Amino acid sequence: MTSDAVRRVQSGNPWEETIGFARAVAAGDRVLVAGTTAFRGEVLHGEGDPYEQAKAAFANALEAIGEFGLGIESVIRTRLHLAHARDVDAAGRAHKELFDSVRPVTTVLVVEGFVDSRVLVSVELEAFRGAVDS
Repeated sequence: MTSDAVRRVQSGNPWEETIGFARAVAAGDRVLVAGTTAFRGEVLHGEGDPYEQAKAAFANALEAIGEFGLGIESVIRTRLHLAHARDVDAAGRAHKELFDSVRPVTTVLVVEGFVDSRVLVSVELEAFRGAVDS
């Protein structure tokens, strides 16, 4: 695969510059979306509410695959990272509402925490672009 076959998208999140990563990368027939939270600029949407944070984080991640002309129907894998096991039902409910018709493979993990302690949920996506012209 040549470097021309890889395209990267930034979201403007300051951590992308600090750490040196892209929000989403398309490589071949896959688009991968990095860990995404419910932040929009400086505002954390759904603060204190794992359901609302999951919905907002997935909206941000879906916006990233939208940069490649993809929508929810292209999602083949999701990952939910939760700060607390108690939030599995709430975050899972948000996931089901969004992805029930798509049914991607999904992993749910409880993590030690996030850089910002107000973050309860971080999500990742992988999408399939189908046949990609070289």
